[in-house]
Amino acid sequence: MLYLDHAATSPVRPEVLEAMRPYLTDAFGNPSSHHTVGERAADALEHARAQVAAALGMRANDVIFTAGGTEANNLAVKGIVLGGERRRLITTEIEHESVLESAAYLQRFHGVEVVRMPVDADGRIRPEALSEALTDETALVSFAHANNEIGTVQDAAALTAVAHAQGVPVHVDAVQSAGWVDLRALGRDAGVDAISIAGHKLGAPKGTGVLAVRSRVPLEPLLHGGGQERGRRSGTENVAGAVALATALALAEADRERDAAVIAAMTSEFIARVLAAVPSATLTGSAEHRLPNLASFTFAGTSGEAVLLELERRGVVSSSGSACAAGSDEPSPVLLALGIPPETAQTAVRFTFGRAPLPDGSAAQLAALVAASVTAVAG
Repeated sequence: MLYLDHAATSPVRPEVLEAMRPYLTDAFGNPSSHHTVGERAADALEHARAQVAAALGMRANDVIFTAGGTEANNLAVKGIVLGGERRRLITTEIEHESVLESAAYLQRFHGVEVVRMPVDADGRIRPEALSEALTDETALVSFAHANNEIGTVQDAAALTAVAHAQGVPVHVDAVQSAGWVDLRALGRDAGVDAISIAGHKLGAPKGTGVLAVRSRVPLEPLLHGGGQERGRRSGTENVAGAVALATALALAEADRERDAAVIAAMTSEFIARVLAAVPSATLTGSAEHRLPNLASFTFAGTSGEAVLLELERRGVVSSSGSACAAGSDEPSPVLLALGIPPETAQTAVRFTFGRAPLPDGSAAQLAALVAASVTAVAG
């Protein structure tokens, strides 16, 4: 079985399991406890915090450990907007549901004006359009650095510069780009104010995540209680999970440039071969500004779910898009936002590779399997 759904989740790396094991066994203490066992856990937590901060180009005190990317996005969007006086939020039509539903909550219960910016046919935000959308009442701009369905990567530096020129903070959902793109450029160079990541996309267990938000940005916590995470996220910290995420992120960063180059070359070959072999295939998202490991297509005249089933019968596991929307009969809002007709959007299939390179010739073999599957469904 060939697993090509790493955008949904990746297996836990063996090194990560070993790194977190002590904090599930001997060093199990509560990091808030003032005794030897608790202090050992607290030391591990702070070391993990420093590791994550270094990878994100932020300060250790900016890092808040969460229970995943969804919580991190909720905390960023709700927390930053409710932490200030302004009541206008700018996001886009192609965001993850954790951002869009957080925006909808703010609109329903707090009277926040929500602006969903359009994107171009590649899924990119135009900086000029963002500039026009900003007002004195804008509390936050929130967008995904890389889209989870089509792989399009935004020009975060340009967009952040536009927002900062009008004094508006920026939150970037980097769940998909973590481990594939240099996130230090977001925090250190672009000066992004808040960054979300999720551990299970990197080789850490599910239920681990981070929101890194600059201390100067007012943040209303979602969870109240004991004041952990400097009062921004109460609850006894998941020390083993924090260590796991930090370890997975450090491992991914150590090999990122090499892995990204190798996988990007293979993905590009795979895309070219599919487009050549399947007349009905259309690549979705930007051909130039995209994640190195993601290829997404529509296959007009087929059913995306039927193609997926045929691929799995042939030993290839992939998806139709966001795992959070799996089972929905509705066409993807992301693809509709790109101007793709609903009947075509329902034929979407997404392939996302892991960090381990496939054997030589695999791109050709995989493209042939895709072509055979599409033919079987369409025929």
